[in-house]
Parts: sequence; structure tokens; C-alpha cells
Amino acid sequence: MTLAQLRALIAVAEHGGFTAAADHTGMSQPAVSRAVAALERELGAALFVRHRDGIALTEAGRRAVSRAREALRHFDLVRADVAAAAGQITGELRLASLPSATGTLIARLLRAFTDRYPQVRVRLFEGVDDDIRAWLHRGAAEVGVVTLPAPGLDTVPLSTHDMVAVLPAGHPLADQAVVHLADFAGRPFILTTAGCRPLIMTAARASDVRLDVAFEASGPAAILEMVAAGLGVSIVPTLGLPADLGAVVTRPLKPGMTRSLGLAVPSLADCGPAARAFLDQLAAFTT
Repeated sequence: MTLAQLRALIAVAEHGGFTAAADHTGMSQPAVSRAVAALERELGAALFVRHRDGIALTEAGRRAVSRAREALRHFDLVRADVAAAAGQITGELRLASLPSATGTLIARLLRAFTDRYPQVRVRLFEGVDDDIRAWLHRGAAEVGVVTLPAPGLDTVPLSTHDMVAVLPAGHPLADQAVVHLADFAGRPFILTTAGCRPLIMTAARASDVRLDVAFEASGPAAILEMVAAGLGVSIVPTLGLPADLGAVVTRPLKPGMTRSLGLAVPSLADCGPAARAFLDQLAAFTT
């Protein structure tokens, strides 16, 4: 069993196929196939099941990928930890972010971080809260932007911002200076499937308001488009809202709602030098 084989295994699992894995690892597609086949022979079990629409991990494959990620993480940390002991931060930082936070919060942190630690390679990928938490728990990401609270993860506060009502410009509620949660009762509501969902549902229950959920969408961009089309009203965070909302207006909520974001790691005691340095960079921005 070799490191190249483990990296090939993880790449195939993450990218959903041998050709895509080859593109991301710099290996040829036949080399990736041979590496996975050699692992399967050595382990005595099929790691992937091939079908007409692609491939999927077997149960043995899921366990192998989990252990391979753990093994490679510790292997990569050997060099990084030794370099850190000598005062150098090197290696790779795998950072996962919410799309709304990337440009507004993370970009400036990354600029300062890469200026200070040019030897660290940064891999940035985006997803919704559930994606990011899963990536952190299985080791695909080292640091992630998540909605707080985040049970099971160690977190550092990043930002708190308001939630607002979003309405079609000609909607009756758009004439009000403030929208009460009770005003949403009986109106078609577009509910996010992302991290803000529990905040919205908890606030509605606290105000004894039953939301008439007509549609669900994952991101603010999709929700804004649906609101503009007159499909319903919604609640979204102010973070990342475009300056020009077109046919959509926002109004403050009563009672007020806020969303808090944090940088999360699986364990503060066990994060690598690059991840620790990125968290320290946040501390430098907030002190």
C-alpha cells in the first residue's frame, strides 16, 4: 500500500470517477485505475461498484476512504509540524466556505494569510452548511465557515449579521417599515434549506407563527430570484446581499433575528500548523 494509491483512492471518491480523479491528481487515467485496482487486490475487497451512470463506494470503500484521509492527514502533518517547529508554516490549507461569506469575509483573511505564509497552498471550496460540516468531520476540509452553534466542532466567532424579510417590490408588506413574523402567516413562504433554516423555524415557533412553506431553495441567490418572480416571501441574512436587488426589497424584522458565523475545526487541540495560523489570522483581524 502506497501513498500514491491512497491519494488516488480519495481522488476517485471525491470527484466521482477515474478520469476526473486523474485531472485533479496529475496522474494518467490508467495510472489511477491501476492504483485503485492494486489496493483492491491487496485489501481483498471491492472499493467501488461500477454501474452505467458511474461509480459508487462500497461499504468497504467508504471505510477505506475514511482511514486513507486520516492516514494522509497525519503523513502530511509530519513535514508541516517539523517546519513549524523551525518557525515555518508550510503545507496545504483546505478551507470550506459558504458562498455568501467567501467574498465578504474570507477573501480579506486569505489575502493577509497568503501574504504572510506564501509557502502554504490554499484549496478553497464552497458549499452549504451541511456540506461543510460533513467535509470537516470526514477530514476533507480542515477549516470551515459554519452557522453557529456547531455541536461537535470547535469554533471561533467570525461575524454576526441581521436577518431581513425579502419581498417583491409591489407586495403589500413592502409598504411597511418593519415586517413582523406574524405578517408571514398565510402567505406563500420560500424557506431556505441551508444553515439559516433552524433559526427561521425556531423564531417562527417562538412567535407562534405557522409558515406556509410553498417552496424551498438552498441559497440566497435562488431565493431572491423566486421572490422577484412573485412566488412568495422569505427571510435571508444581510451578508452577501447584492447592492442592486432589482424587483426585491428588504425590510427589518420584528422580533429581530441575527445569524452568527464562525470558523470551525474538528479539534483545536489537533489542527495542523496552517489551520492554526489561519485561525490566528482571524484573531489578528478582530483585536
